[in-house]
Amino acid sequence: MRGETSPQAFGALPDGREVTVHTLSDPGGLVLRVLDLGATVQALHVPDSTGATTNLALGHPDATGYTAPPEAFLGAVVGRYANRIAGAGFPLDDVLVELAANEGGNTLHGGPEGFHRRLWRTVAAAPDRLTLELISPHGDQGFPGELTVTATYRVRGHTVTLDLDARTDAPTVASLASHLYLNLAGEGAGTIEDHRLTVTADSYLPVDDHGLPTGALTPVAGTPLDLTTPARLGDRMRAEHPDITAVGGIDHSFHLRGAGLRRAARLEHPASGRSVELFTDQPALQVYTGNALDGTITG
Repeated sequence: MRGETSPQAFGALPDGREVTVHTLSDPGGLVLRVLDLGATVQALHVPDSTGATTNLALGHPDATGYTAPPEAFLGAVVGRYANRIAGAGFPLDDVLVELAANEGGNTLHGGPEGFHRRLWRTVAAAPDRLTLELISPHGDQGFPGELTVTATYRVRGHTVTLDLDARTDAPTVASLASHLYLNLAGEGAGTIEDHRLTVTADSYLPVDDHGLPTGALTPVAGTPLDLTTPARLGDRMRAEHPDITAVGGIDHSFHLRGAGLRRAARLEHPASGRSVELFTDQPALQVYTGNALDGTITG
């Protein structure tokens, strides 16, 4: 797979538009496959101690899987606004902005036609990097202002970098995020229950059964959401705690320590010896344990 650096066809959307997959690679063996549909990570092949590569990212084998319901946002860059906006609206400069709803009465990950459903334009492509661009017009899903977004993926050594940039011509809100699912056991080799997760956060936002925040930041100490030391996910996902049972697992925003680019989380799979570290310059990290993945979506 290391020689596959040119774009390839990946199927078509229901309206006939073609989807393209770009393959980025590093001589060390890491291979990243990215779609122009949703700037989506379709696969992440990582070498093990023997040199064999295994896919660790949840994805679909062709474009059809990404457009068929139910939506799981596998690997996509979601926006304009990641997570949920209650009541599909918000005040901006004393004006109520009304949005398109796609989860009950709320707006999830930008709305029914969010960035995960768009074909992004390829700005630059090289064997180890890819820049995609999306222009979201004023009024898109109800959001004000034209927003120009770029997503740049890079692979180098054992590192994958995603840089997101957004620029607007009017006051608006924007919160972009990668919706990449990782299973360090490898494709078809088990669940995430035996993974161990560490998050450098001392507080989190409680949520209701719709996944909406219910109040102020709450200390993680003494709760199953204390991930300050390595925690087995299977134990925490099934803990008897109101903030866990509300959403059937972990789907919470953790307020990170420090500022600037720093390590926010470490995920480990002891049986395979694989681990991944996540760095960010953002103040918070959403941790989601795939609670809605009940087996009806296959990749």
